[in-house]
Amino acid sequence: MSYRFAIHGCQHSHIATFIDQMLALGGTCAGIYEKESPGLARKISEQHGIPLVDDPAVFEEESIRIIGSSAVNNRKIDVIEWCERHGKHVMVDKPVITGRAQLERLEAVIDRGRIQVGVMLTERFRPSVSTLKRAIDDGRLGRIVSVTMRKPHKLLPASRHPSHFSKEESGGIVIDLFIHDFDLLRFLTGQEVASIHTQLAKHIMPEHPSFYDTATAQVMMSGGTLAQLYTDWHTPRKSWTWGDCRIFVNGTEGCAELRLNGDPSVAVEELYFQITDNEPFEKQELRAPEANITEDFMRRIESKPSVQTHRDILETCRATVIADENAVVFDAFRTT
Repeated sequence: MSYRFAIHGCQHSHIATFIDQMLALGGTCAGIYEKESPGLARKISEQHGIPLVDDPAVFEEESIRIIGSSAVNNRKIDVIEWCERHGKHVMVDKPVITGRAQLERLEAVIDRGRIQVGVMLTERFRPSVSTLKRAIDDGRLGRIVSVTMRKPHKLLPASRHPSHFSKEESGGIVIDLFIHDFDLLRFLTGQEVASIHTQLAKHIMPEHPSFYDTATAQVMMSGGTLAQLYTDWHTPRKSWTWGDCRIFVNGTEGCAELRLNGDPSVAVEELYFQITDNEPFEKQELRAPEANITEDFMRRIESKPSVQTHRDILETCRATVIADENAVVFDAFRTT
């Protein structure tokens, strides 16, 4: 592959995954544009020898066909629309939008069909999740009746961009973090989201009044699968990982548990355990997916079948917006 690409907005290290995967595919990065807080941009520039640029207009060059972005969350839609105007396909870090108005703008870009839009919803491409998907599709767990996802996160506030603590700029905990879970619910079950009941709580950081640190959601899928989602910003600083994230799947004929970041009592790597009516509880051998997320995006650009589609992106974003809009809120600093 000889695609040239560039980075328009570099505020989260997730974009490094896209850069690494593009370079591994033989791509060439023409430059990185980041006008504020350029520390990460400089680090990536030095690591890979990629030039920093002062104006994204240099990316309008015809040979640059793809743009990557981890801009501040509420500015990503601006980057996407810039890419559409200039005929560039675009891959953005999650979340791609921060509310309903931006969802409508994203939907308009996708409906016009001039460019391909990708979102770094990387959970689908984990070996453990890919292996679980095969087990479900093969019927090894029977009919899926419930899915529980537990996704605590480490905050480390000193390392965060100021926008992280602004609901307007970041989208907030539901839109920022549940986007992965809604994507996985649709991916694993093959069902659409039918109803969502969300709760939000704030226990820390009164100096950032719009920052909420804990969220849960009860979800019913269109085929009757029930789901419980949980996330927070309370993983202890001494944790071996940024979050002890787990997925539990219960079916009519078996159950599965994924320990996405390992378990120090067993191994600090992805783990998948399963038990069925015909098989004892045991650790499962993981099978890697056929492609990583960037390879999958490139397939879409080349009009080949892909795992992630525009519909997946829109329906997942729609679910996060609905979950955020309907949340019941508790604020410890406003309760008397």
